[in-house]
Amino acid sequence: MSTTRSAPAAPRGGPMAGMFGAPPAKTKDFKGSLNRLLRELRPERTTLSIVLSLITVSVVIGSFGPKILGRATNYIFYGFLGHQLPSGISKEQAIAGLRAKGQDTFADMLSKSGVVPGKGIDFSAVLKILILAIGIYVVASILMWIQAYLMAGVTQRSVFRLRRMAQEKIGRLPLSYFDTQSRGDLLSRVTNDIDNIANSLQQGLSQILNSLLTIISVLIMMVWISWELALISLVAIPISIFLSVKIAKRSQREFVAQWDWTGKLNGHVEEMHTGHSLVKVFGRRESAIKDFAALNTELRDSSFKAQFMSSIIQPTTALVSNLIYVGIAVLGGYRVATGSMSLGDVQAFIQYSRQFAMPLAQIAGLMSSIQSGVASAERLFEFLDAGEQEPETVDAVTIDRAVGEVKFENVFFSYSADKPLIEELNLTVKPGETIAIVGPTGAGKTTLVNLIMRFYEVNSGRITLDGVDIRSLTRDDLRRQFGMVLQDTWLFEGTMQENIAFGSQDPSHEKVVAAAKAANIDHFMRSLAEGYDSKVSDDNSTVSNGERQLITIARAFMADPAILILDEATSSVDTRTEVMVQHAMAKLRLGRTSFVIAHRLSTIRDADTILVMDKGRIIEQGKHQELMANKGFYFDLYASQFASALD
Repeated sequence: MSTTRSAPAAPRGGPMAGMFGAPPAKTKDFKGSLNRLLRELRPERTTLSIVLSLITVSVVIGSFGPKILGRATNYIFYGFLGHQLPSGISKEQAIAGLRAKGQDTFADMLSKSGVVPGKGIDFSAVLKILILAIGIYVVASILMWIQAYLMAGVTQRSVFRLRRMAQEKIGRLPLSYFDTQSRGDLLSRVTNDIDNIANSLQQGLSQILNSLLTIISVLIMMVWISWELALISLVAIPISIFLSVKIAKRSQREFVAQWDWTGKLNGHVEEMHTGHSLVKVFGRRESAIKDFAALNTELRDSSFKAQFMSSIIQPTTALVSNLIYVGIAVLGGYRVATGSMSLGDVQAFIQYSRQFAMPLAQIAGLMSSIQSGVASAERLFEFLDAGEQEPETVDAVTIDRAVGEVKFENVFFSYSADKPLIEELNLTVKPGETIAIVGPTGAGKTTLVNLIMRFYEVNSGRITLDGVDIRSLTRDDLRRQFGMVLQDTWLFEGTMQENIAFGSQDPSHEKVVAAAKAANIDHFMRSLAEGYDSKVSDDNSTVSNGERQLITIARAFMADPAILILDEATSSVDTRTEVMVQHAMAKLRLGRTSFVIAHRLSTIRDADTILVMDKGRIIEQGKHQELMANKGFYFDLYASQFASALD
């Protein structure tokens, strides 16, 4: 709709204008966005409870593994030592002999062990312990596989709901929202950002639960074995948390920038792809490539910083854990040598210390996924929180089919409070009349029909349809009364028949053919290889501009509306096709109230009333002959197009 201003759009001075605004320095509300994202999982409470139970049981069962394997180690170690000692003596005699030889350390270790002099390794006992350990690990793994399956369902159902919410939100947004948003960035929010949220939930949620429970269960086992060594392991927690938080704060800012630049880049690509031919015609290809390169560089740099900063969290915490591990190994070896701990317990404790460090490293590693997901969630929630159009009236009036009387009563409207557009507009359109609206660009012609269909709401005054305030009707009920043929034709991927039947409640083939004949397009349809079942290509290359326009007129015939809106419907076709389109539209207008917006004044000479608009006001109105006789604004417009006809 090129005949008037739309709502104020983002400032543009070229392809790059409005695109290189600085990205947010940081997440506006990381904690709030994270909490809100988690609240979106409430419908999955039951399944999440089962997942939590499975993880808990799996972790608890698995935590006994090292302790059990420690017992196997003790059997082997004690059996090896017992085999080295002479049989037939008691352990006390063996200890006394060692002390007599000055081997006090060995004697201390032997005194606190289960060594039986002369008895070797009990392989049957070791085998039983190993079978028990294997059974524990198998059961724990099966439980984790089940929870992974359930968690995948939780994630996909939650993301399904988010996508549905986004789609439903689009339907509730006012036209002014789309006037001020980049389509590419909007698409990025409802596709890329939601996919990123799905990845974060799938990778992060169950793993974090698993890691936290592992930390708790392993810590209990470590305290059970040796509270002194457990204290050393606990030193890793505050150090790791401190370093992770410091790094995470910096990386979160970069993740926000990454997804902001992703949206900007998508917007640029979508814009350049849509206007690809014009970009080439006006020699802007190099400029577009340069703009893309600049945006791509910004995205690359922010993505690199985000990934690098988040990736150093894990090796940093791993370094802390390894230093703690060294301390445990040294102290554990000393305690085995002094007999204060068994070798199996030290082995189990070392395994626990590694298991204790692993979830810390995993949580640190997941920070990048979590931060990225929350950054995407914040962008999505910002879209979902956008201001919506006014809610429908509770006691809506219903109209099966309008007669077609439209009245504007003292209507005021402006896109912004400081720039009035339509002021004190009064107009009565009788049923079946054809009202032509003419005027210079920005006069408010298209705004007028947008107000009739409530794409925008009037600031004051009212518009009535058959005497009923249109605000008393639901938007769907109101718009069902209208059919539109616009300058910018729109065909979707599908068959020709599906495109023609798009707005009809009864899309039978017979009615489609009748509509095509009325629009003078039937012969073209039959000339196609598959007739009415021929597919519309992505770029509509199989259909000319005039044929596309006739298809949209056939679509209007199928919808059979009470009121027609024809907005520059012939402005982009040749003279011969214009005649065909005019004949089709003349048939379409019969018996219907019609609003015709046109720059070609020759197309509206037979209109019942011509409204001449300028700066939002109706400055002249009447029939063509009357307006020409007045020699006012309309006369000047007509003269500018048909100067030779007036000579």
